[in-house]
Amino acid sequence: MKPTMEILTKLQENSKKNHDEVFTRLYRYLLRPDIYYVAYQHLYSNKGAGTKGVTDDTADGFSEIYIENIIDALKNEMYQPKPVRRTYIKKSNGKMRPLGLPVFTDKLIQEAIRMILEAIYEPIFSDYSHGFRPARSCHTALAQIKKEFTGARWFIEGDIKGCFDNINHAVLVEIINQKIKDARFLKLIRSFLKAGYMEDWKYHETYSGCPQGGIISPILANIYLNELDRHVMKIKKEFDVATKARYTPEYTKLVGLRQRLHNKIKNSNGIEREKLIEEYKTATAQMLKLPAKQCDDKKIKYVRYADDFLIAVNGNRQDCEKIKQELTEFISTTLKMELSQEKTLITHSNTPARFLGYDVRVRRDQQIKPKGKFKTRSMNNKVELSIPFKDKIEKFLFSNGIVKQRSDNGKLEPIHRPQLLNRTDLEIVTIYNAELRGICNYYGLASNFNKLIYFNYLMEYSCLKTLAGKHRSKVSKIRAMYKDGTGKWAIPYETKTGIKKMYFANYADCKGKKFTDIVPQTAKNYSHDVTTLESRLKAKICEVCGCTENDRYEIHHVNKVKNLKGKSEWEKIMIAKRRKTIVVCHKCHMAIHHGEKK
Repeated sequence: MKPTMEILTKLQENSKKNHDEVFTRLYRYLLRPDIYYVAYQHLYSNKGAGTKGVTDDTADGFSEIYIENIIDALKNEMYQPKPVRRTYIKKSNGKMRPLGLPVFTDKLIQEAIRMILEAIYEPIFSDYSHGFRPARSCHTALAQIKKEFTGARWFIEGDIKGCFDNINHAVLVEIINQKIKDARFLKLIRSFLKAGYMEDWKYHETYSGCPQGGIISPILANIYLNELDRHVMKIKKEFDVATKARYTPEYTKLVGLRQRLHNKIKNSNGIEREKLIEEYKTATAQMLKLPAKQCDDKKIKYVRYADDFLIAVNGNRQDCEKIKQELTEFISTTLKMELSQEKTLITHSNTPARFLGYDVRVRRDQQIKPKGKFKTRSMNNKVELSIPFKDKIEKFLFSNGIVKQRSDNGKLEPIHRPQLLNRTDLEIVTIYNAELRGICNYYGLASNFNKLIYFNYLMEYSCLKTLAGKHRSKVSKIRAMYKDGTGKWAIPYETKTGIKKMYFANYADCKGKKFTDIVPQTAKNYSHDVTTLESRLKAKICEVCGCTENDRYEIHHVNKVKNLKGKSEWEKIMIAKRRKTIVVCHKCHMAIHHGEKK
């Protein structure tokens, strides 16, 4: 039998070649065991894999029988998703966002559905969509803005009210039905949408929305909002008008005059040459004060990340009002949602628009800079991305208790963080480094990135004050205690290869880099080649007791390897392998859970 992932790759190629192709008989791929091994590999390392939903079903206990039970229920069309357990997480504005926690079986099936949907829809999604898509991120959306929004005169900042909570189930299924003609597949998706949620042990039905926490929610939202992308492209096609002449007549006239003067200067000398040079300089000064290009062209550029979108318009404000009205009607009548009239702002491009935590504006800069053999206004009409320090950086510092505002001059002063005093010195520095690197890495595209040096200073001295508070000492003594002889300070820590030092991060080193922990070579007694979960399960060897004749082998899953103490043999094996999963026989698995396995 051909592997399911190979079939999905073929589906993706077909979708890419023919965007109008309709797909049928997709449900049968959910009845193949191999898709669930791949789905498990995608899910087991997530933090929520061990989190319980409305039942005790988690990533722990995954086995061949587990898969067989899922397939049997799907084959008989008897599978019914469980309601999600609803909890709440705090948003940056202080409000609470609902989060749904499905049981693991539902997650596994949703992941299989997601892979099928991604194979079909990913090739036909718009190039202007960046949220929840492979190889795309906030940075790719911002980079596209920087490249394509050049010369824009107006911005339309899009905001859909409660987008994910208000996705209409009937409209969504109808949209999917245009591309997928498989009644059983659509019925299963509909059952997940209608599964409901449990809150305070009370069941609530769901009439709309894709709950956050669901594995298929992001791609379903993208399928839904892809209709918005297509509509904006339709508006763009009708709106865009290319200018006939590239340069203004006044500018063209001065360019010609300069060229004639330049030719005369080459063939003249003495007083006449000096006079021509003065005329040439005067003509150049006048030319650089004039707009070079025609401003009668009309153009739309568009970028969307999840439910946030930004439209750049070359035109007048009336054009923007008309586009906003068209979008309002489309979102209301077709998508059955509401475009917030208060938050969907129309701003001149010289005024910063807020998008994905950046301030976006188009420069009006007449500064002349050398470019090759010529001098040009190289920054004029270029997009500038900048950091909104007041709203983002200062808010982060205050909300995490890193600084306080002085009453005498209003300046920020770094302070210690009492909630970190019970941590080790190494943990304190690691926490500060992670926070500093995360923010500096995210704002690596900003033109004012170097201003983060002040943020770096506040973070470092808050860290030093926290260490001083822990040791009941002074900042100067902490620096002296941890000085490395080069003017810097670092926390020493012991590894198997010797003593190493944890330095405080430097903001400039965080730009455009990804930080990952270096994995040491600790697997000595229990090291094996990295294999897939499927092959490990099918090998039918218990990785604890080594038995090969048991009827049932299962996956034992832990949330975090670092929480293991290494007292039991199975813990030592998992620590050595640096894996969150281990294949065990049913007997060993029960012994582990009952605390009997040493």
